[in-house]
Amino acid sequence: MPLLVNGARVDLSRPTGDMIRAHPHLEEKAKLLRSQPAQTVEPKGLLYVQQREFAVTTPKDGSVSVLGSDDATTCHIVVLRHTGSGATCLTHCDGSDTEAEVSLIMSSVKSLSNTTGCGRLEVHLVGGFNDDRQLSQKLTNQLLRAFDLQPDDVHLVTFCVTELNDREEQDIHFPIIYGIAVNVKTAEIFPATFPEKGPDEDLRSAHVLTGAPLTNIYDARTEQLRIGPYFWGPFPHVDFWLEQDDAQILQVPETAFFFFPLLAE
Repeated sequence: MPLLVNGARVDLSRPTGDMIRAHPHLEEKAKLLRSQPAQTVEPKGLLYVQQREFAVTTPKDGSVSVLGSDDATTCHIVVLRHTGSGATCLTHCDGSDTEAEVSLIMSSVKSLSNTTGCGRLEVHLVGGFNDDRQLSQKLTNQLLRAFDLQPDDVHLVTFCVTELNDREEQDIHFPIIYGIAVNVKTAEIFPATFPEKGPDEDLRSAHVLTGAPLTNIYDARTEQLRIGPYFWGPFPHVDFWLEQDDAQILQVPETAFFFFPLLAE
């Protein structure tokens, strides 16, 4: 089944700029989202999602009312929601295995939804900018293609990515929105920052640093955070790399990911 905008299939053979021109309401909605000041989300009722994590829950959840993530540069934050059940998933994608990740979050939302009843699957994409290496554009294209390959209709509702999330200062490009949150009770999506990024932020960060694939961190049925076992292998010559400056470390991709996973997207 296709990825749809206003009931019409998205033509992925053409540049994303053509899609934006064909559906100007997407650009208007992106402008509206960008114009909103980032709200500070306090820890109560929040489940923060780190890079390469996802969480899904429903409006019936008594512990979690907001899902959120930030620190996205070339990364994209994806919200997938079923309008009938209200089942909502938020994930922070970095392009490591986009097709498998989209299939995973689709299954997670459908598992909490009766997709044969009323409602539809809606996706919201936020993040990225016009970076020099075009990593954002690559990830945007990967996500669009991955959703287009799903067996269920998916309706693209928010598209605030790459060129639609870009600002320029003195010839240097930056993202406008670095983080968003979604209220799972009301379905509101808004720019957000998070003074607390827990629970168990350090343990979960270590999981990501091992190169873990996209991981579901929450069991909505028991309303419990869950972190599976993982293995942290030896890092060769770590004493040498700890003595190097940032510029030297970032020249070596695998080392850059070990020390700076968000910079090495």
